[in-house]
Amino acid sequence: MASRVSLPGLHTPGAGFDEPFEMLGACHDRVRRSLDLLQRLRDYLKAHACDDSARQAARDVLRYFDIAAPLHHEDEELHVFPPLLAGGDAALTDLVRQLQRDHVLMAERWAAARVGLQALADGAVQAFTPQHETALDRFAQCYDDHLRHEDDRIYPAARALLDDPAQQSMGQEMARRRGVR
Repeated sequence: MASRVSLPGLHTPGAGFDEPFEMLGACHDRVRRSLDLLQRLRDYLKAHACDDSARQAARDVLRYFDIAAPLHHEDEELHVFPPLLAGGDAALTDLVRQLQRDHVLMAERWAAARVGLQALADGAVQAFTPQHETALDRFAQCYDDHLRHEDDRIYPAARALLDDPAQQSMGQEMARRRGVR
């Protein structure tokens, strides 16, 4: 095992709920790392037999996109998008509507993508089938423009509209939804 390439999990320091936009940005960093881990897992399985390291990588990707990603999308739907939709900027409104459609598509594509990952994590398969690979490709493609639009346009615009008390309230609600005191 020592001679094999390892697939470590995700160990990322994050921002706190007292800085909700920094936390949202840190979530995007974790999305990118999770997608990178998924790609490394796919590459690993093309060169190596499935092993505990591969199954753990699959579990790490599953955990992130099953738990953290939906909470992140909910953060955006509850706190980031509404002030932009109410702000009256037609271009931002159109972009927010596209991002909302992206969230629906991401959820649909994740449902398909997770099938192969779960089978791998459970030991039911030793490699991804072509159908699994296609589902994983389609899922990963959802994020390219989405993250860039949020980082470059949406978060700065929403931050400018939300004063400090509103951002503090946003962070508190995000923490409460996650069971953090």
